Amino acid sequence: MRFLSLTLDSLAENLALDEALLDAHEARKIAGGVLRLWEAPSHGIVLGRSSKAHVEVNLDTCRQNHIGVLRRSSGGGTIVAGPGCLMYAVVLDFASYPQLRAVDLAHHFVLERLTKALSPFVPTVAKAGISDLILGPNPTGKTARKFSGNALRIKRHHLLYHGTLLYNFDLSQISRLLGPTTRQPAYRDRRTHEEFIINLPVSRADIEQSLVTVWDANQPLTSWPQTRVAEIIQTKYVNDPKWIISNPSDS
Repeated sequence: MRFLSLTLDSLAENLALDEALLDAHEARKIAGGVLRLWEAPSHGIVLGRSSKAHVEVNLDTCRQNHIGVLRRSSGGGTIVAGPGCLMYAVVLDFASYPQLRAVDLAHHFVLERLTKALSPFVPTVAKAGISDLILGPNPTGKTARKFSGNALRIKRHHLLYHGTLLYNFDLSQISRLLGPTTRQPAYRDRRTHEEFIINLPVSRADIEQSLVTVWDANQPLTSWPQTRVAEIIQTKYVNDPKWIISNPSDS
């Protein structure tokens, strides 16, 4: 698998690059899969493909503070990106992993890899809900606290699976910028963001090295799909209100 550690200048560009990596694999311009890591230098909101911004986001607060609110191509819930939240993405091919065409098996496969990467540092890392990673001895109890949310997008020949890994994030920003969660897993038990979300007590360097090792991502990706990123930016993130709900430059 190839490895790309690259954070682009804007939230829109970073979302577009995840999507472009999937498209490049589908077009056979990249082969063998890729692991990408990035971290937004400032806060921004990323909605799932079908998330409702007016319900899940404190839009007035975001606009007053020039915080962008954008939508990604995959499903899943709304997240706050920013410093201390490592973002990862993997593109996998169905020729090598035919079982991943089943969504539940795709979640299980990737989250098992992440658990394997992180459990040497924190043995209580576990999968919970549909696509969460938690800390705690009991995934069904109140002691379980979430540090990772994940989502996927499936195309004909490849899968994009990506998500968050909170390790040094200002957790107060989540309640400040997001509304109450509308889709809660049973194990959350109606806890607030502050009661439910936690940082993984592992350094970014250790997380990155463990992910590279568990995915065997030892070949650098030296050329990324810049043209496709520009196309996605132009078609989605310039002025289409479906994809860019609030521009960080808005007053």
